[in-house]
Amino acid sequence: MSDILSLARPEIVALKAYSHASWDPAFDRLHANELPWRAETDRSIAGLNRYPEPHPRALAQRLAELYGVNAAQLLPGRGSDESIDLVVRGFCRAGVDNVIICPPTFGMYAVAARIQGAEVREVPLLSGDFSLDSAAVLAACDASTRVVFLCSPNNPTGNAMDSAAVQQVLVALAGKALVVVDEAYIEFSGDASLTQSLARFPNLVVLRTLSKAFGLAGARVGSLIAAPEIVALLAKVIPPYSIPQLTIEAVLTTLMPPQLAVQRERVAQVRAERERVCAALTPKKSLRRLWPSVTNFLLADFADAEVTLAAARDAKLLIRDMRNVSPHSLRISVGTPEQNDRLIRSLA
Repeated sequence: MSDILSLARPEIVALKAYSHASWDPAFDRLHANELPWRAETDRSIAGLNRYPEPHPRALAQRLAELYGVNAAQLLPGRGSDESIDLVVRGFCRAGVDNVIICPPTFGMYAVAARIQGAEVREVPLLSGDFSLDSAAVLAACDASTRVVFLCSPNNPTGNAMDSAAVQQVLVALAGKALVVVDEAYIEFSGDASLTQSLARFPNLVVLRTLSKAFGLAGARVGSLIAAPEIVALLAKVIPPYSIPQLTIEAVLTTLMPPQLAVQRERVAQVRAERERVCAALTPKKSLRRLWPSVTNFLLADFADAEVTLAAARDAKLLIRDMRNVSPHSLRISVGTPEQNDRLIRSLA
C-alpha cells in the first residue's frame, strides 16, 4: 500500500467500489433499465433517457489538460464541496481523527468534518493581515490530524497565502497528514497553481473549480487534483453518474478555445473592475478599511454595516454580511460595470 494511503480510513482502502452497468456508447443499451425513448423536450447530444458515463473520462481528460496535470491525477466532482466531503470521508475516522482549518475561511471545511464526526481544530489567520500562521498550524497537529485545509486565495478575506508558509506546512506534514489547498479563486490572482508541486508533495491535494472564473457556478463542476493513489481511492467513494449529461456537454463546450479566450477577457475585466471599485470606495466616509484582494470580491469594514447593507438593498443589490469575521465586515462581489456603478452610488 502507498505510504499516503496509510493515512486513509482502512475500510475505504478495503472498499470494493459499486459495480455500475457497463458504459459503451457504441452499443444499444438494454442493460441499465432505462427508457429507450428521449423525452420530447430533450435537446442533449447523448440523450437524457440514458445514464451519463459513470465517471466521465472525456471530462476528466479535458479538465486535466486545462490544469496541466495527468488525467490520473484528477477527479471531477460536483463543485469543490463534493471534493471537500470526499477527502474528509476518505481520510477521517469519526470520533478519532481531526482536521485543521484557519478561520476566517470557507465554511464547508468545518461542515464536512463535523458531518463525518471528525474534530475541527481552528488556527486563526493572523489578525493584522490574515496571513497563515504556519507555526501555529503545525503546533495544532498531532498523530490524529488527517487533513489541513488551506484556502488560497482565501474566502472571505481575498488574500493569497505566502507560498513559503504553505510549503513549510507541506514539508512538515509529509507522510503525516493531507494538506488540501483550495484554489477556487486563483485565476483572478494571476499566481501559479500548486498543481506543479504535486510530484514534490505526495500529501498535497489541490481543489479547482469552474464556478468562479469560468462562469459555471450553476453547472457545479470542481476538480480534486492529487496523487493518482488518492484519486483512485476517492473515486471509489464518489457516487457513479454524479455529473449530469447536460453538465458534461456544457463544460466540454465551454472549455473549447474560443470560449476560453472569452473567459480570459472576462477575468481581466473583473480584475480591472476590482481596482476601479477599490478606488471608488476608498474615499467613502462610511468605509473603515478595505482589505487587499486578489480575487473577484472585496472584504470591507464599514462604520455601520447595517446601513450599508440597507443602502445596497435599496439599489437592488445583495452583498454578503460577514460580521462573523469582524463586527463591521461585508463582502462585495465584483459585478458588471453597471452593477458596480450602482453599488458605488448607493454608498454615496
